[in-house]
Amino acid sequence: MSKRDYYDVLGVPRDADDDVLKKSYRRLAMKLHPDRNPGDAAAEEKFKEANEAYEVLTDPQKRAVYDQHGHDGLSRSGGGGAGAGGFSDIFGDVFADIFGGRGGGGGRAGPRRGADLRFMMDLDLEQAAAGTEETIRIPSWSSCESCDGHGTADGKRPGTCPSCHGSGQVRVQQGFFVMQQTCPACRGRGTVITDPCKPCRGAGKVQKEKTLSVKIPAGVDTGDRIRLSGEGELGEKGAGAGDLYVQINVRPHDFFDRDGNDLHCTIPVDMTTAALGGEIEAPTLLGAVTLKIPEGTQTGKTFRLRGRGVKSVRGAGQGDLLCQVRVETPRNLGRRQRELLQQLRDSMDGRGATHSPETASWLDKAKQFLEAHLKP
Repeated sequence: MSKRDYYDVLGVPRDADDDVLKKSYRRLAMKLHPDRNPGDAAAEEKFKEANEAYEVLTDPQKRAVYDQHGHDGLSRSGGGGAGAGGFSDIFGDVFADIFGGRGGGGGRAGPRRGADLRFMMDLDLEQAAAGTEETIRIPSWSSCESCDGHGTADGKRPGTCPSCHGSGQVRVQQGFFVMQQTCPACRGRGTVITDPCKPCRGAGKVQKEKTLSVKIPAGVDTGDRIRLSGEGELGEKGAGAGDLYVQINVRPHDFFDRDGNDLHCTIPVDMTTAALGGEIEAPTLLGAVTLKIPEGTQTGKTFRLRGRGVKSVRGAGQGDLLCQVRVETPRNLGRRQRELLQQLRDSMDGRGATHSPETASWLDKAKQFLEAHLKP
């Protein structure tokens, strides 16, 4: 069976440059790769055919022979088909597109930036609302002074890895395919240390504890994060350090519950003050305020004190303080107190709609419901 024209195999014109050849080959390789077509012998044969065409047309010498003498010219010159080395380069070039890996043309990874770190900080509500400055101590890594961060006993730069020759990757052949993987000898670093530094054991860094001052802006809340640039884990081989994120947790408060920038509190009021009216002292983050209780105040009544909440951490404005009244029924009454309450009840007998309108209304609705739905 005669071979197809290489340009027809890749679907490109005869004057196609390397970029056009590369794009066409990648498209075919992704479509025809055996891993995407398991058990499809025809797709596998086309995949091999595309490999061979690409290997020839991207080699200037082989392409010149092919353009002049065709397949016969390649056969006579011994240049037909993709050899192990040529196929490795081709496969590596599209490896990333097919599998999401690294291509064979790239070198080893550059020095890695240090990891970001997180520190949990607990604050009282007063601290979070007003803002504060806190000192924290965190474990960290710093460059080893003994070896200047190189990890070697003599303080000089590590030697080149003999397995990968400094590339950080080695080629592994698995049957028909030649793939690239991280060098196991140097773990992708491209260098090896034969005589490690004793203080850091070859790591190039040592663990220490450092003290940092953290400015907490007014209005922070649980879940907010403060970023300290460059205070995270040390990077490799001179790469930048990571960042430190201070995550805020505001402790529960004895009086206040926070909802955004507003504060809520419940204020118990004795029965006589709620009935007759009066004044009570209510706490705020800025001190006590006098709260006027109108005559006849009921449980659930909410008083809004504007500007007595928490300042917004992300802009202008101040939240409010919402004080909800809970009327407290007196307990542990003495004989005289019971007599007075009995007299009060007797004096109100038959006048429920006047003195306790909500109770009277509810009793009327309950009576109507029972009469309508529970007749014998």
